[in-house]
Amino acid sequence: MKVERIPVLKIENLSVSFSQYAGIFKRRQVQAIKDLNIIVYEKEIVAIVGASGSGKSLLAHAILGILPYNASMNGTLSYYGTPLTEERTRQLRGKEIVLVPQNVSYLDPLMKVGPQIRKNAKDSVSKEKTFQILDRYGLGKETENLYPFELSGGMARRVLISTAVMERPKLVIADEPTPGLDITSAKRVMSHFREIANEGAAVLLITHDLELAVETADRIVVFYEGMTLEEVQALDFAQESKLHHPYTKALRRAMPKNGMQIEERKYTKGVTGYIEGRSV
Repeated sequence: MKVERIPVLKIENLSVSFSQYAGIFKRRQVQAIKDLNIIVYEKEIVAIVGASGSGKSLLAHAILGILPYNASMNGTLSYYGTPLTEERTRQLRGKEIVLVPQNVSYLDPLMKVGPQIRKNAKDSVSKEKTFQILDRYGLGKETENLYPFELSGGMARRVLISTAVMERPKLVIADEPTPGLDITSAKRVMSHFREIANEGAAVLLITHDLELAVETADRIVVFYEGMTLEEVQALDFAQESKLHHPYTKALRRAMPKNGMQIEERKYTKGVTGYIEGRSV
């Protein structure tokens, strides 16, 4: 008898819109995410890939319940089969559900690294755990006493991961974790997310770097202007014939190893699916 797997995170028909002023007295609704569906299981990395401005980071904020005041959200978010309500999100955020942000400015510039990782805990157990995590990510004990401005870009990224895994999370949301890193450092950071998933966590990886996503993730969700165009296995990118949407195929051709063929086209949602438009 096959046992049904319960997803760690299940997103159904998610839409996010913003209220904006159009002139002095009129308001309008701007839709940023449209009817999004994603499932992430334990020990799995699902990568959301797409161009900058497509709504990827907004998805992370929606899951974490940190959307701005003028945003409205519709749809269903479930965590281990139970609705992820506003109250439950507050209880889990920073503990079972953690964010690895894209900007290292999330680190407090006036606080040393060690206290930031253990959230100012001063007991010996927390300190020892901090040393273990630093060692795991190739950071020496001396990193404990450094300030963020003393860290290299790669070190700062690994410190951000360290702050996230201190609580043994079950869902990790990594929002653009590799910008500004050289390829060696970027691959090292991505390997840490693979380790986190292999140890049992679900990882939602938000990135514009398709090549790293294909090397690291299990499944790829292609995002375009707030819409899901296609979801495929990462291995499917080895052969273009296994990809269906023309935008996904264009992304594959634009990868360095495939000749960096750039195709800029517009895609709109038609009655029967997504329609390839004219070049823009």
